[in-house]
Amino acid sequence: MLIDVTSVQPLPDYKLGLLFEDGKRGIFDVAPLLNQGVFQKLRDVDTFNQARVEFGTVTWPGNVDIAPETLYDGCKDVSED
Repeated sequence: MLIDVTSVQPLPDYKLGLLFEDGKRGIFDVAPLLNQGVFQKLRDVDTFNQARVEFGTVTWPGNVDIAPETLYDGCKDVSED
């Protein structure tokens, strides 16, 4: 089952604050990907901070994206206060 990202917030240390359509909130750490292929472009903090939601997933300029199922499965849950 594919669950879309509805909101993204770039955070310090190459982390993303995410909200999914089913209400799940979490933090996804992009840092482990920064030495791989197109994700090397995200080492530039200005580029990383341009994260946006497009077609249900997180994208960046230069055709960089992360599959929504990867984001969902790799997200550390956070609860609302």
